[in-house]
Amino acid sequence: MSLSSLQHVTYAIADAMLAGSPEPGGMVERMTLVLEESARWMDGLARHVAKRFAARWDSVGRKEVSTVVAGMPGFVSAWRSEQPPRVVRVLTRPPFQRPPPPWLHDVALPQLPTLGDLAAWLDIEPGDLGWFADRWRVPTRGAATPLHHYAYKAIEKRDGRCRIIEIPKPRLRALQRKVLSGLLDRIPAHESVHGFRHGRNIVTFAAPHVGKAVVMRFDLTDFFASVHAGRVYSAFYALGYPQAVARALTALCTNRIPSGRLLAPDVRERIDWRERQRYRNRHLPQGAPTSPALANLCAFRLDLRLAGLARSVGATYTRYADDLAFSGDEELARMADRLCIRVAAIALEEGFGVNLRKTRVMRRSARQHLAGVVVNSHANVARPEFDALKAVLTNCVRHGWRSQNRDDLADFRAHLAGRVAHVAMVNAVRGARLRAVFERIEWEEEKPLDA
Repeated sequence: MSLSSLQHVTYAIADAMLAGSPEPGGMVERMTLVLEESARWMDGLARHVAKRFAARWDSVGRKEVSTVVAGMPGFVSAWRSEQPPRVVRVLTRPPFQRPPPPWLHDVALPQLPTLGDLAAWLDIEPGDLGWFADRWRVPTRGAATPLHHYAYKAIEKRDGRCRIIEIPKPRLRALQRKVLSGLLDRIPAHESVHGFRHGRNIVTFAAPHVGKAVVMRFDLTDFFASVHAGRVYSAFYALGYPQAVARALTALCTNRIPSGRLLAPDVRERIDWRERQRYRNRHLPQGAPTSPALANLCAFRLDLRLAGLARSVGATYTRYADDLAFSGDEELARMADRLCIRVAAIALEEGFGVNLRKTRVMRRSARQHLAGVVVNSHANVARPEFDALKAVLTNCVRHGWRSQNRDDLADFRAHLAGRVAHVAMVNAVRGARLRAVFERIEWEEEKPLDA
């Protein structure tokens, strides 16, 4: 008999044992059914497997059990005999969902052992699930097709390059929101994370760094696009979901941009080769509701290691999306260069890249700011930003709001209200002053001259 035959038999025996409970008698019955004969070595094997694996029966795999089978003296003797065990039929373990990792033992995740269960949970037909989770349906060169589930928008960066926003179409977006609210929102991010978390914001991100001798800011390059589909699949699989379900969830939450869109005139010269490759491979799309939570989940090890690095040098660490912040005393200031190298190395090892051009080491003698929040003595809005917004609001009062809507925004009132709310979140006193001016603006539509 060949080695491949041996593997076939040991895998079949392992599958038979795993196809039911870890009770030894039941395992012997299933092995007898598969081999269509009983043998004395089965009792010892069943007791050994039960003793070794019963405590984690739901997470043990066929490969582990087959290795034990191949090493049992009784089975080895039977295999070397003139009539070795022969597989007559196959029993397989019914689909099941493994328990989540220990740190999520208090989290109630939806039970989705099969694709049918996933489709029912999403309230769609199994065929529709196949449609939305088909990773290869769209031709690699064309985006203008009803088979594609995304629209694209190129947003210009300050340096003249662009970022591509991937906007899921309504039906897919509804499914992603279900995955977000029913599954991903239940999984806590690392304690150092302040972006895309309930009750956290840029103020809570910046506040731990107030009044420090030195504040260091790092920027992760292409944060969402750096999280490829393999990492997303690993995250879902680690939560306990079977391979088929983890693959379907991954396909629902990732995307690849067709080459035709990446080579379009408004994009082609504004992204480099590395960015183009990230977009061509399946990744977290910036614009999908599930991407922020999945990015936080996939960056958990990054946050764990950077928080540990910060503790080792007596520093404080927080993260808001792709912004990393460290702060500390004069000792940290003296080792700033070494810390920069270490942070970049850890990020690279965890699948991310640091944009060294945007790295900032800000000492107390200069303005220290994180995500637009000044942290020198207390959390505050930069004075130029406050003065500029106050001037816009004042001119709206004096000359009418249309005179200040230079970008022709569809809802200029909501735009200004959001900016005022941002200031109020950081500095309540300054926010109240701006709110008072905002409330004096006349928003009524002007009457036509012939009215």
